[in-house]
Amino acid sequence: MIRKNLLVLFPLLATAFAKDVATPPAIASTGPGNRTILAAIYPPSEVVTVTADHADWTYQLGEPVKFMIKVAADPYPAEGISVKYRTGLEMLDAELKAAVVPADGLTVDGGTLKEPGFLRCSVMADVNGKAVKGLATAGFAPNAIKPTQTEPADFDAYWDAQKAELAKVPAEPVLTPLPERSTPKVEVFHWSLQNVGGWKGPSRMFGILAVPRGDGPFPAVLAVPGAGVRPYGGQIGLAEKGVITLEIGIHGIPVNLDPDVYQQLARGALAEYNGYNLDDRTRYYYHRVYLGCLRSNDYLAAHPKWDKKNLLVMGGSQGGQLSIVTAALDSRVTALAANYPAYCDVTGYLHGRAGGWPGFFKPNKDGVQTIPESDMRLVTIRYYDALNFARRLKIPGFYSWGYNDETCPPTSTFAAYNTITAPKELLVALQQGHSTVPAQNERINAWVVERLGVK
Repeated sequence: MIRKNLLVLFPLLATAFAKDVATPPAIASTGPGNRTILAAIYPPSEVVTVTADHADWTYQLGEPVKFMIKVAADPYPAEGISVKYRTGLEMLDAELKAAVVPADGLTVDGGTLKEPGFLRCSVMADVNGKAVKGLATAGFAPNAIKPTQTEPADFDAYWDAQKAELAKVPAEPVLTPLPERSTPKVEVFHWSLQNVGGWKGPSRMFGILAVPRGDGPFPAVLAVPGAGVRPYGGQIGLAEKGVITLEIGIHGIPVNLDPDVYQQLARGALAEYNGYNLDDRTRYYYHRVYLGCLRSNDYLAAHPKWDKKNLLVMGGSQGGQLSIVTAALDSRVTALAANYPAYCDVTGYLHGRAGGWPGFFKPNKDGVQTIPESDMRLVTIRYYDALNFARRLKIPGFYSWGYNDETCPPTSTFAAYNTITAPKELLVALQQGHSTVPAQNERINAWVVERLGVK
């Protein structure tokens, strides 16, 4: 049971839980470099509040869960508000039910699980003409969740061969000063260098490089992006602490263009890029992306101001995915920080449970899934699933996500996390969806700064 393996902290928002649920006491860490921190740092909905009847939202297999629904409106507390709700496995369709919530709240039976996983209660209400939503997710032995993704026998040989091909491509870096972004402590550049380009020849990676002024040497951080198409401003604040930072984009286009350019690409040529050429492991979109992250590290590792000791990679969502992948493929990386990593155990939906973003193979509303085992997409995905890279991590990592994430569901992230044998820390913010809050960012950044040895 995960509650016996937790360092439980409620320093920030203990009131996020129902008042009739007792806060569990702090429990000792499981050992140096390996601990889970359960923190109530994510505020609940101000209108619809859903909680589970265990304060840590975590249950033993076969133990029943009850969800408590409360609605706040004008006047407060609201009484007689009609809601619709579903309870069932996260991310999978369940029967929609209707109920009226009394002033003191409504308790619904959430059932139980006999295998490790997550049950979710999702509530929708119309309050004063506004559609509002609340949810809570109960974890059943989450630290025992096993992967559904399999590993190809030639996984390491394949990526070794791809890295060898990357090494043949001349880097040809280009740096353009950005004086308007530079500070008295940091020089900032628009940066690019040559990368593999799949079947059509080389392409380029672009990003924002921030280098502390002075002789150094300095540690370095590669900041990898979440999904989407957007410009980037660079990690200037971290650079001012004495860290060389490189924040990259992945789409082979400059990262300082007019915002409208990215909006049009996101709606057109780069819409749903995560599935491009998924039936071919070397033409697949992420082939160039994964190798581009390594090529970016080539630049950082060759920088004359790098301290030759500390190279950390960090990001959230797709950036969490890329952090895990880069750290697994590149022995120069010394630590990683990954928030709610995407693309973990993406085959989960083929096994009756949630799979990682981007939700490949999710059943239709009839629950039908008709993907044959011979489908080449299933072959390709085994080489790109972040879970198969997580198995190979050898360096310390800090991870963070919440039970309520509806983009990178916790079933998928725990499946990957549970395979990691390297030193690891996990911050679980129960109510967290697919975003972070300042208190959480502060904790992550504190870990990064401490790991790099700067202030």
